Amino acid sequence: MEKTKLENWLFGFLFTVIFVTSTAWSAQEEKNTPGFAWKDGAEIYTKICAYCHEAHVGPQIRNRDLPAAYIRAVVRNGNRAMPAFRPSEIDDESLVKLADFISNKDAQR
Repeated sequence: MEKTKLENWLFGFLFTVIFVTSTAWSAQEEKNTPGFAWKDGAEIYTKICAYCHEAHVGPQIRNRDLPAAYIRAVVRNGNRAMPAFRPSEIDDESLVKLADFISNKDAQR
């Protein structure tokens, strides 16, 4: 009986070690595509933000007096149901374009 417990424990331990190492080796690193750049803030808004904010899932964010710094902070950190977007999802340069587009009421007409 004691031998069976030891064999089961050893089998479980080896299985765990193999599973963890295979998962670690197969994990891919996040890669930014250095050749890609969004055209402007309107394109970013259309491709990323409009899915929720134009479908009334999220609040209306265009044509409001939202400061660009506030928009950048909410996109990076999230707020309530708004998820946080990592730099690998929206790089800093694109985030500046997006925040400028949303905060500039004249560009949205």
